[in-house]
Amino acid sequence: MSRRGQISRTFRNIPLFLGLQVIKIYLSLRMEKVKPKKHLGQHFLTDLSIAERIAKAVRGHDGVNKVLEIGPGMGVLTDYLLKNPQELYLIEIDRESIAYLHKKYPELGDRIIEGDYLKYDASRVLPEKYSIAGNFPYNISSQIFFKVLEEKDRVTEVVCMLQKEVAMRIASPKGNKDYGILSVLLQAWYDIEYLFTVPPTVFDPPPKVNSGVIRLTRNSVEKLDCDEMLFFKVVKGGFSTRRKTLRNALKSFELTEEFKTHPILDKRAEQLDVADFVFLTQQIKEGRGGN
Repeated sequence: MSRRGQISRTFRNIPLFLGLQVIKIYLSLRMEKVKPKKHLGQHFLTDLSIAERIAKAVRGHDGVNKVLEIGPGMGVLTDYLLKNPQELYLIEIDRESIAYLHKKYPELGDRIIEGDYLKYDASRVLPEKYSIAGNFPYNISSQIFFKVLEEKDRVTEVVCMLQKEVAMRIASPKGNKDYGILSVLLQAWYDIEYLFTVPPTVFDPPPKVNSGVIRLTRNSVEKLDCDEMLFFKVVKGGFSTRRKTLRNALKSFELTEEFKTHPILDKRAEQLDVADFVFLTQQIKEGRGGN
């Protein structure tokens, strides 16, 4: 029997309302698979139930109806994101994946973007507010979040999977050993939830560590009550020497003589929350004479 005859026989008894979806799945399975590339930090998710859980966690916060998936790979998560009511965009740096995605999702057309999210100006296709979803490449997950901070006025929600260590760090409260720079900076503008842990066995190739899924939801803070550029520097300076008190960690910053005796300087950075760092920034700004 010819290949055409085999395909015809395969779909002969499938109800019409299911036909197109089944044919799409059948054809995607027959397509040549994309090979994960180590230099791109690719670990393709193979467990469909986890992909479904991630997609269902995307809520479209603040009425936002557009979602950008970063690093869709072979579209395992994409299949479930397409079931959500939001309009989906994909951005992928791997040319092999791009070719695969165009074949699998011809209906998305120019909503499949070839590019590096870290360098791409998302306002070109998403001029208004949008959500982000994705199985982030392990080697650039922290960099993606610094880009999110740059886009914080437009990115209202992030639902993503990344290495568990980084996910825990981002979601950690003050006083926790995982609490750090990204914790403070992201918690200044986002409410953060650690959703669940994912084992290495559900990836191809399996990573050496567990992964975690988190959700960031934009809070109501439009602007911090301090110089935001200085705030970033103070947070990074505070955590530059974790074992030292802030009095020593922030020696390079100008402080007023009166503030130098303040008890907050006897604490370590991981003991301070966002409001404490805002207060510190205000005092350092005053020490600079408002400059």
